[in-house]
Amino acid sequence: MLAFCLLLVGSIFAFAEKGSEEKFRHVLLISVDGLHALDVARYVKSHPHSALAELSGHGITFSNARTPSNSDSFPGLLALVTGGSPVSHGLFYDVSYDRTIFAPTNTTCSGASGNQMVFDESIDKYNAQGFSLNVIDPTMLPRVRDGHGNCVPLFPHSALRTNTIFEVVKAAGGHTAWADKHPAYDLVNGPSGKGVDDLYTPEITQATGVFDATHSVVCTVENDLLKVKAIINEIHGLRHDGSPGPGIPEVFGMNFQAVSVGQKLAKDNFDNSCVDDNDPSINQQPGGYADGAGTPSQVLAYGLQKTDEALASMIQALKSQGIYDSTLFIVTAKHGQSPINPVKINKPGHFADLVAALPDAGTNPAGIAIANANACSTGSCGFVQDDDIALIWLQGQNIGTQQVADYLNNNANALFIEEVLGGAELKLKFNDPAKDSRTPDIIVQPVYGTIYTGSKTKNAEHGGFSFGDTNVGLIVSNPHLSARVVKTPVATSQVAPTILRALDIDPEQLKSVRVEHTQALPGLPEWIAN
Repeated sequence: MLAFCLLLVGSIFAFAEKGSEEKFRHVLLISVDGLHALDVARYVKSHPHSALAELSGHGITFSNARTPSNSDSFPGLLALVTGGSPVSHGLFYDVSYDRTIFAPTNTTCSGASGNQMVFDESIDKYNAQGFSLNVIDPTMLPRVRDGHGNCVPLFPHSALRTNTIFEVVKAAGGHTAWADKHPAYDLVNGPSGKGVDDLYTPEITQATGVFDATHSVVCTVENDLLKVKAIINEIHGLRHDGSPGPGIPEVFGMNFQAVSVGQKLAKDNFDNSCVDDNDPSINQQPGGYADGAGTPSQVLAYGLQKTDEALASMIQALKSQGIYDSTLFIVTAKHGQSPINPVKINKPGHFADLVAALPDAGTNPAGIAIANANACSTGSCGFVQDDDIALIWLQGQNIGTQQVADYLNNNANALFIEEVLGGAELKLKFNDPAKDSRTPDIIVQPVYGTIYTGSKTKNAEHGGFSFGDTNVGLIVSNPHLSARVVKTPVATSQVAPTILRALDIDPEQLKSVRVEHTQALPGLPEWIAN
């Protein structure tokens, strides 16, 4: 077995007669949000001339890759760019809670600390017509006391406790770029606030309600293509907007949303808001999967096809610039989506509402504690966040966590609970909530297929620990690699040290790598490591 493992490490990425003078010069990192390992396998098999097939044809497909923790977009992306989990980087969700911060309106940071930490589309600056200006509005950010005791806005990048690959590459003299779905993805800049030279974040969801591209897979594709154009420009040495740039980034990339939206929509373009969505085979049709085997609906198939076509355009641009051979092309996902099997869909309502409906919820201290946390819109009174997971921060932590966990476990059937993480069990996976201001007191994983929502517009979600949420696609590709499928379990956090090793930079420069002992993906060639 040891000999096999050594062979795996030494051979998977082995180049044919490659020398150290031919190390990778660029890494292109792509997150196809929602993309399962199953989606990759099915698409490559059914589309042998696709971009995914080309990439896997000279790449390593890790078919048993998992996100290292809960599968929200924030920890999912941070796994890829920090090499860590919430244990080190400190972010569980884009909307979470921190016991040491203050409300955006509390500009003096007075009174008791503790508030929701909101980093979604609601923190954008909007124009008079209600459309995002694609920048963050500091007045919408939570407040925190800085090292000098000043009460300042907490930007997403400042909330990050560890550095990113972008900061490390910049420190080594490299150029960096990233594109994502909200201005809140300022996050990838890292604590310095300067990690990404060229950050492009065209808002996909207007918090004002005037338009939401994610109501339609077609309009979502259109938003994705804005970012694709940015990547093509950067491949040609320009900035994302086509203006003169400093050259091709050493590390750059983007996220796609079309697959994720195609998986989630109960009915495409349900409000007819996307005027370009007029193909009857897609418009008003159900999204998601047709069966438990992962057969995509027409809506999802469209998202997959358009994403693959965009990947093909990137491949062509790399070839036209003569850098395809010197670029490590990584396709993966921040998160998967659950459920795949449509018969598993269960939308019983929000978690706290289910708890409130229990016969003794109004008199049991645990039920009251959850109700109080759920009713808290601002201030130090806790929070309940749910999707296909429920995260609970209790008010003041005055009630025993075990008492709440026991109450939830005793009502597991009524609440569609698979497992409750709290107390000693939670501390096996995450930091102690009594010592870490961000860690939830309780985490609830529901029965597979359960989404804690009453929404009629979506039939899938992510955020939890289920196999559908966490088993994502992962292809690491370069024309000099031999095609392999690696079934050994790996974590997407291993992508970050892999990127740095490919660029001949010590992965130990990432704090999360040091803290969590994250290894590069198995099989990186020795000539890169040395």
